[in-house]
Amino acid sequence: MPLIELRGICKRFPGVVALDQVNLEVGKGEVLALCGENGAGKSTLMKILGGVYQPDAGEIKVDGQPVKIANVNDAMKYGIAFIHQELNVLDNLDVAANVFLGREPLIGKLGLIDQKKIHADTKPFLERLGLNISSRTRLDRLSIAQQQMVEIAKALSLRARIIIMDEPTSSLTLTETERLLELTCELSDQGVSVIYISHRLGEVENCADRVVVLRDGKNAGQLAKEEISHDHIVSLMVGREIKNFYVEPKGAREVRYLKVRNACSSRYPRKKVSFDAGKGEILGFAGLVGAGRSELAKAIVGLDPHGQAEVTLGPENIRINSARDAIDHGIYLVPEDRRGEGLVTEMTVCHNISLPSLKEYTRFGLIQNGRERQTAQTQVESLKIKTPHVDVLALNLSGGNQQKIVLGKWLAMRPKVMILDEPTRGIDVGAKAEIYRLMRALADQGTVILMISSDMEEVLNVSDRIAVMHEGEITGVLERADCAEQNIMQLAVGRKIDAAKPAFAE
Repeated sequence: MPLIELRGICKRFPGVVALDQVNLEVGKGEVLALCGENGAGKSTLMKILGGVYQPDAGEIKVDGQPVKIANVNDAMKYGIAFIHQELNVLDNLDVAANVFLGREPLIGKLGLIDQKKIHADTKPFLERLGLNISSRTRLDRLSIAQQQMVEIAKALSLRARIIIMDEPTSSLTLTETERLLELTCELSDQGVSVIYISHRLGEVENCADRVVVLRDGKNAGQLAKEEISHDHIVSLMVGREIKNFYVEPKGAREVRYLKVRNACSSRYPRKKVSFDAGKGEILGFAGLVGAGRSELAKAIVGLDPHGQAEVTLGPENIRINSARDAIDHGIYLVPEDRRGEGLVTEMTVCHNISLPSLKEYTRFGLIQNGRERQTAQTQVESLKIKTPHVDVLALNLSGGNQQKIVLGKWLAMRPKVMILDEPTRGIDVGAKAEIYRLMRALADQGTVILMISSDMEEVLNVSDRIAVMHEGEITGVLERADCAEQNIMQLAVGRKIDAAKPAFAE
């Protein structure tokens, strides 16, 4: 008998049919991978199982008995824990407080939280995850990867029978990812079921007992363990074979158009970073989590109040004191945190795309709605954003389509330099291929592209050159011929290698 069954699940949002008669079942101790393109309905289906959404139709069974999961507490009662793709933590509280949030043990007549007990009870979960931090550490002092692991510790503390992991490794290092996959197998051996949602199909191949694929809100098929392969999953996801997934890098370019000198961030105020990039070049930035890549990007575009950078575009020395200065000079950042920093989710697709360039659509102080909508529609069609129309709120679209909106608003402004921080994080394989082609097309038009990515395969297959960072510094730059995983990892841990070149040459 399956532990969990979902039958005929339907869910609609304004203008969007998210799920249409979807079926799913999970056995005890099974690792089930749930795959599909962005907008296929994976996260929506899991939010229904986790009590976040209510289905419009369909039935849920636990241990063969029909149940109603009206809220998150109901889900927890049935042993269902949800680790969301977007972090769901309170960063002003410490680790233990987050792990036991809403379930704090109380002492005394005043009902005070038993601090000693929650810290003692949290420690074994941190050790089990190999997380070498104190339970008294505030979340805002941890990296995104460490905060993700705290969420996993919280799920373990619930003694869940089934754990839903929605893109759990999107912010983790290679070592942390390997530990998570090991932990998934350990949980399975202990009888805990795991629903694993990931666009990293290599992870799916390594850990899944079975794969279920959704496409356009419907069941597209499933694969038994012996049938699981990258090509089989992709074929079910997109309904076709994807050829030329990566666009061939072109290698060395003239590296004198963009010059960045003496850039520093508030995280590494004593470290100075300098590098060059050429027109039409995709310069990849690799490194371990915490190496300072995102902080460098924010310093370049004026988003770090204590950061600084000397920037030259061609013959022009430019001064960037704010994000507006960077935008006025054609330097745009697509941030890692698309929901928190790249979008206004309560605004429509149209308004998000036009937001940074509203002055181009105004006349006598009034917005020309026709021109604004035409530009938005052009970007929707060009980027293949899945939305019924441009007036849909951004929050109603999938993560991958939200990422495309962030790209679209800058592409509409004809960028000179595009800084892409984790551009394909949480995006399906079909959308990834589209974004890679888009990046290469932009480069071919002369745009400088700086791509920050924690996906080793992506960095190796997309970049013309790779700059590797360690603790706020560039430890070396690899030319195309020297781009290899071993060389990147050596530089990422601070070791020098013969193949690495200086970041720039005067």
